[in-house]
Amino acid sequence: METGLWKLGGLLIIALVVIAGVAHAVGGGDGSHAERAEAAPAVVALAKSADVAGASTADAVCAPDGGPRPLDAAIHESSGVAVSRAHAGIFWTHNDSGDPLLYAVDAEGRTAGTVRVAGASVEDWEDVALAPCPAGGDCLYVADIGDNDAKRGSITVYRIPEPASGATESAPATAIRLRYPDGAHDAEAMFVLNGAVHVVTKGESGPIALYRAPRDAGAEATLERVRELSTGAVERPERITGADASSDGRWIVLRTLREAAFYPAAELAGSGPATPRRVSLQALDEAQGEGIGFGPGGFIYLTSEGGKKDKPATFARLSCTLP
Repeated sequence: METGLWKLGGLLIIALVVIAGVAHAVGGGDGSHAERAEAAPAVVALAKSADVAGASTADAVCAPDGGPRPLDAAIHESSGVAVSRAHAGIFWTHNDSGDPLLYAVDAEGRTAGTVRVAGASVEDWEDVALAPCPAGGDCLYVADIGDNDAKRGSITVYRIPEPASGATESAPATAIRLRYPDGAHDAEAMFVLNGAVHVVTKGESGPIALYRAPRDAGAEATLERVRELSTGAVERPERITGADASSDGRWIVLRTLREAAFYPAAELAGSGPATPRRVSLQALDEAQGEGIGFGPGGFIYLTSEGGKKDKPATFARLSCTLP
């Protein structure tokens, strides 16, 4: 890989050139879905325009590892993805409406299991994260945080121990009711860092903002507003649709419809400057890309809601190098 630095129209842009045409399909699959599994073009990291606070020229490089895979028809609005640590090659996703179900999918996007979340309901499920449970082991945190009209009095995060292989129903969910300190917001992104749930607002009706729940949040808690990530409302392609924290706690990734922004976790969760490393996702050609999750070995996994009947929801993988 090579990096070049030059001036274009008075703006400083870093173009990080990565090798296009990764030869193998996602997860080393057998070539099924071949019409969608051709290697995608290289993804190039660019500095963000100045409308979003903290735009960076620091480097991050990602390349598609195979093409997007279609998800099964039952997963028609995949809004989030979490990478299992207990079950190698398994990824958890969900729809944003309908029954309270989590789907286990494999590296080809095929459904490997369906789990009903006991004691949960669905208003607008928008993200899912895997993180340590308070009492040990790994839990799935399901974010019922969508609020298109910004009218909900509270949002809910459901926490369950990660289901065992073959399970069809989870242990009873712990519901954590969260309230914003400054009125309702629409949000589609959540991550868990150092035991604390974090919610990132979408940026449709006001600035993109990061909120944090107390680490010891019980049945109800008030979120703390941590920082703003834009100077005001942003256009649709720049709205935040998903998030995740790396398992080592070093990185946070936020995604939009067309790019991923990698933040050092200590910067984003602190009060000083937070400088993202930005990577274009446009080579994936997703229809309504929403889910994003860190996996082992430098891989990033993404899902899209799809285009209803026109395009299925999809599952994709990037191979990424961070500073």
